[in-house]
Parts: sequence; structure tokens; C-alpha cells
Amino acid sequence: MRHSKKFALFTALLAGLTGAAITPGVAAAAAAPTVTVLPFSDPFDVVSTGDRVFVSGGRESTRIAVTNAVGTITGTIDGLDGPTKLQLSNDRKTLYVTLRAGGEIAAFDTGSLLRSATYDIGEGTCPSSLAYTGRYVWFGYGCGGWEGNIGRIDLGRQPAVVTKGLADTSFYTPPLLASAVRNTKVLLAGDEGQSPSAHIAYAIGTGGTLTRISATTWENSGGNGQDLALDPAGTTAFSANGAPYQVRSFPVADMSRTETLYDTGAYPSAVDVTRDGTRIAGGVFAWYDPDVYVFDPDGTLVTRFELGGTDHTLAPGALAWSPNGRRLYAVSNDGYLHTTPAQLHVLPIPAA
Repeated sequence: MRHSKKFALFTALLAGLTGAAITPGVAAAAAAPTVTVLPFSDPFDVVSTGDRVFVSGGRESTRIAVTNAVGTITGTIDGLDGPTKLQLSNDRKTLYVTLRAGGEIAAFDTGSLLRSATYDIGEGTCPSSLAYTGRYVWFGYGCGGWEGNIGRIDLGRQPAVVTKGLADTSFYTPPLLASAVRNTKVLLAGDEGQSPSAHIAYAIGTGGTLTRISATTWENSGGNGQDLALDPAGTTAFSANGAPYQVRSFPVADMSRTETLYDTGAYPSAVDVTRDGTRIAGGVFAWYDPDVYVFDPDGTLVTRFELGGTDHTLAPGALAWSPNGRRLYAVSNDGYLHTTPAQLHVLPIPAA
């Protein structure tokens, strides 16, 4: 889950060179990952249906790469206006993608790869993040400073109805969003790249209204927000921020309280949770340390992965679990120059 993020992480990296790095404990050995070269250089997001993996090419690209479960490219979805954020429906039959430059969100059948719908968000809206809660597809949008807000696509009406301006606050950038697989009544939102980065849990009411449940505070929000996730039940929120050097969890009912800390080292940039909630993946922007960490819910480190040293680092937000939790997908690029092809890493995970 982002050029502004990379710049912020680079600034944080330079600032942190004089400090001591946090080194996680020794992890269990895992089978060797596989690597697939992708047909673009500045990727944005990745999702998995189980038998297929989708990787978006980013703002300067026109395609989404499609692979099988082990990472072999089987096709592409072409002719897109800068595909960025990806979101699957809970049954994994529909793929939603933000087309930021065109002010649209498109839907595709994950079996046929055919476009099934296009939703006009509006010129100059820059839709940039997505979440799915059954009847509603939620999106974060906003092109300029303090224009960020939340909108929804009401799939229960035909034709579907787009509504914007639903948040109870403005965000400096398009807010990050997250939803829960088994709870369609909760939506998580948060600042991207801001310090502190406020994270807000909303209850989804009748007709798609949003009512604030709780929010983090200045003391526990963290800085330089990068990615958000919810556990399957929608009761625990997770955040990855450039600082502090941990993925953090919070009870949705009271996000002013911090729960488990997942030590990753500098600089957290991605988080994702398995569909059964038994594993948490955290990613970092790291040139000299491992890039991806896998934890049990209690914070015990299960394994960790290096994606390519100084040649390849994890793209912000670009982690996705397979539905059965046996594989973790990570997308890397060369950092800032974007002169070499991006890579999809298929990371085998030890059984829980």
C-alpha cells in the first residue's frame, strides 16, 4: 500500500542511521521462496484468490499481472489508467481496482478476467484505497492536502450508487482503509504518511452510515502511517507505521489502548492477517535487514524473509496471504529509480 510513502520512508531511513536498529529474534527456517519477474517496475498492490494472484502495476502502468498460486504469470489485465489499490470481494469472485488518474474504480471477474463494472468516482477525486463489506465497496479519495475523505459504492442498488464525504473528519491524504472478512459492520481508516497517524474505527450502520467507535491517540498512533488491517472478526486492528519499529494491534472497541507489539525493526510499511486470524505478516522498508516477518497472534516470530538486499525492497503495503495461509505473497521493487522490473515473491509459511 505510493510515492509519498517511499519519500517519507527514505527520510526516516536517513534520520535513523545514527540510531541503534532493533533486531528481532532468530526465526524458524522456512523453505526457499520463489521469485517471478513482473512486467512493470513500480508495483502498488497484491491480492490472492487462492488459485490466482493479482499484482497492480501502479500509477504509470496500464496493467495488472495475473499469476497462478506458485507465481507463474498466466495473463494480464490491460488497458487500465494507472491501476493501484486492489480489493477482493469476500467470495473472491470479484476484483476491484482503483484507477486513480481516471477517477474510477473498476470491477473484474477473477475467473474470466473480464471487466464487469466501472464506477465513476468523479474527475479530480484520485480514489486511492479500497475496502469491502458485502453490500458496500468503500474507497479513500482526495487529490490535494486536507481533501481526503471516505466514499462508498452501494452495490445493493441498481444501478450502483456512489456517495462521497462520509467520514467525520478530513484527512490530509486519501485515507488508508481496511475491512474484516467475517464482519461487515466495521471499517478501519487511517492517515497515510502523517505523524502522528490517527487510526479510526467506524461502525457501519443502516444505509451505510459511518459512526465512530474509537480512535488512537497522539501517544499510541505512531508516525508515518503506511498500512492497516483488521482481524477476520473485526475486533482487532493492526497498523504499520514508519515509527515505532513494530506492527501494532489495538482493540477496535477502544483504540486508545495498544495491545500486542510485533517487533519488525525499521521501518514498518505493510501488514496483513490470515483469513483465520492465526498469523500476522509485517513488512518493512529495509535495505540491510530482512523485509518480511511472520508472527503468531501473541507476537512470537515464526519466520522472516529477505527479498533482495539493497537491490529489492518491499513495496509499501504489498503483502497478501493466500486464503489457506500456506503462502504469503510479497512484491518488491528497486526502491526509487524504478529502472528494473519488479518481482513477486511467493513465501512458503510453516504450518501453524
